[in-house]
Amino acid sequence: MLYTRLITCGDSFTEGMTDEIVDGNFRGWADRVADVMATHVPGFTYANLAIRGKLVHQVVADQVPKALTFVEGKQTVVVFHAGANDVLRPNYKPELVLPLYSQAARAIAASGATVLLFTVLERTGNTGKAADLWAARFSEFNKNVRATAKEVGALVADANEEGFLSDMRFLAKDRLHLNAMGHDRVAQGVLEVLELPFTPEWRTPLPPAPPKAFLRKAIDDTKWFATFLLPWILRRVRGKSSGDGRSAKYPEPILWSAR
Repeated sequence: MLYTRLITCGDSFTEGMTDEIVDGNFRGWADRVADVMATHVPGFTYANLAIRGKLVHQVVADQVPKALTFVEGKQTVVVFHAGANDVLRPNYKPELVLPLYSQAARAIAASGATVLLFTVLERTGNTGKAADLWAARFSEFNKNVRATAKEVGALVADANEEGFLSDMRFLAKDRLHLNAMGHDRVAQGVLEVLELPFTPEWRTPLPPAPPKAFLRKAIDDTKWFATFLLPWILRRVRGKSSGDGRSAKYPEPILWSAR
């Protein structure tokens, strides 16, 4: 399939946080995929509607309808990845989130587009009750993703197929979003799913990490709590989101060339 257009819907993962910054925006795995797609199809176009912090109902209400207006048949790839922010909330309601997710995927598939869905990493390498809750919630979320994909004939980029992706060295300092190396790995995995040229080495784990001294780890953990976790908690308490007031970086399909 020669894909002529890529349209992405979602949150910070698809927006591209916290990859390198190009032309004032985070680059991200989707931009990297678009770079490759553009080299094979003259006139290739790309839109990225994703905005950090958005919940599934916001993505479904604000981004999906717009994405559907850009679909030009099977040669358009529409990425839909939403719900992870919902799962992370204390008041997460799977009985609302999961059906809404499936409903949106069905609507995208009905447009005739090629649909790409994502699972979320269930085991991050952490241990304890919080890690177990994360794994349980995202296991249920991922089962819904796979069942929906099977129903509508969507492609799936499954983060859980490669256990080494839980390596913290693929994450930025906030320990939540991908760094440049992590975004490149995701991009290569997506290209493989789309049967486009990719770098096979993306499946190669990093060499073992050197052990970190106890004091160094304690200092890093304290900085992380004060710089990232505490502000995240405060936003939740105040009902705020990192995406409030932000707009999509590429809200309309634009002629794309490799950055």
